[in-house]
Amino acid sequence: MAPPGMLLGLLLTSCLTFCLSCQNSPGQAVPAGSHVRMNLQTGVNEVKLQQEDKFQNNLKGFKRGRRLDINTNTYTSQDLKSALAKFKEGTEMENSKDELARQATIKQLFRPIEELKREFDELNVVLETDMQIMVRLINKFNSSSASLEEKVAALFDLEYYVHQMDNAQDLLSFGGLQVVINGLNSTEPLVKEYAAFVLGAAFSSNPKVQVEAIEGGALQKLLVILATDQPLPTKKKVLFALCSLLRHFPYAQQQFLKLGGLQVLRSLVQEKSAKVLAVRVVTLLYDLVTEKMFAEEEAELTQGSSPDKLQQYRQVHLLPGLREQGWCEITARLLALPEHDAREKVLQTLGALLTTCRDHYRQDLQLSRTLGSLQAEYQALASLELQEGEDDGYFRELLASIDSLMKELR
Repeated sequence: MAPPGMLLGLLLTSCLTFCLSCQNSPGQAVPAGSHVRMNLQTGVNEVKLQQEDKFQNNLKGFKRGRRLDINTNTYTSQDLKSALAKFKEGTEMENSKDELARQATIKQLFRPIEELKREFDELNVVLETDMQIMVRLINKFNSSSASLEEKVAALFDLEYYVHQMDNAQDLLSFGGLQVVINGLNSTEPLVKEYAAFVLGAAFSSNPKVQVEAIEGGALQKLLVILATDQPLPTKKKVLFALCSLLRHFPYAQQQFLKLGGLQVLRSLVQEKSAKVLAVRVVTLLYDLVTEKMFAEEEAELTQGSSPDKLQQYRQVHLLPGLREQGWCEITARLLALPEHDAREKVLQTLGALLTTCRDHYRQDLQLSRTLGSLQAEYQALASLELQEGEDDGYFRELLASIDSLMKELR
C-alpha cells in the first residue's frame, strides 16, 4: 500500500486535472500542445490539458510499482540519512550471515594442518619436504653402515627428485652432489651405475649443476669408467651422464677434448660387446656438431648477443678432432647396422660431418657400396608406403637422406 503522503499527492493531482480538463468557451485561447476534440453529443469543444497526460502516466507508473512524480519535500534530510543508515545496517547483517555460512561450508571441506599433523604423528608418519628427503637419502647413501642394497635404493629414490631443476640445485647447498660424484669411485659396479644415473638427471639442462660437476671432477671420473672394463649397464648410465654434462656446455666440451674424450668414445664404439652404445655415441657427436653450428649461426643473426658463450664455442675444435681421430671412417662403418633407427642417426651424423669428411667419403668404396645397397632397399620400402597411401612415410624420408648424401659425394 502507498504511503499517506503519496496518496495525498495523487488526490491533489486528480483534483487539479479535473479542473483543467474542461469545456472550451468560444474565443478562449488554447495552450500550445493541448488536445482539442468536439463532443458529438453536446456539440461543445473540449480541451485535454498536458497535466492530465502527466497524471495518467503517474497512475500507470504507480500500478507498475514505479515511483510517482510527486513532491517529496515532506521528507527532511535527516529522515533520508536515517533511512539510509538502517538500509546499510541491514545489508551488512545479511552479508555477515552469508560470509559465516560460506566459511562454515569451507571448514567442512578442509581440515586444519595442525589436525592432520597430529594424526600423522599418531600414525608415526612424518611430513618431509623434498630437501629433507634428499638430505636423508644422501646420509643413507654415505653411511658406512648401509648395505649395498640400501645405498642403491637411496640413489634410485634420489634420481626421482633431482629431475626437478630446483631440487638438483638444492643438492649443491648441502654438499650432496659431491657425495654422488665421489660414488663414481666405488668398487661396486651397481653404485657406479646408479650414481651416474643420479648425475645424468641432475646435469640435464641445469647449467649451475653442470659447472659444479666440472669443478668437482665428474668429467674425469666418467671418462675413466668408460675407458675401463665395466659391465654394460654401468657404461650405459655413465654415457648418459656424460651426454647430459656436455650438452649446451661449451666449457665442458673443451675439457672433454683436452682429456682425450674422443679417443675414449672411439674405443667404446669399437668394443664388440658395446655395439649397442655405438648409436648413442654417434648421436652425441651429431648433437655436439650441430649445437656448435647453430650457436655460431644464431650469434651472427643476433649480432653477438652473447659474445662470451660464442667465444667458448669457437674454442671447441670438435670437427678437426673428429677427423684426426678417424671418426670419418668409424661413422661410415656404422651405416651397416641393421636397425632403421640406427641407420637414420648415422645418416644424420654423416651429413653433419660432410664438410670435414667429404674427401674421405668420396674415396671410401665400401661406403659407396653401402649407400647403393641401402638406396635400393629403401626404394622398395618407400614404394610399399606409397601403395598404402603414405606420401610422407618414414622410409621415404630415409631414402631422401641417402639420395641427398650420394648427390653430395658425386
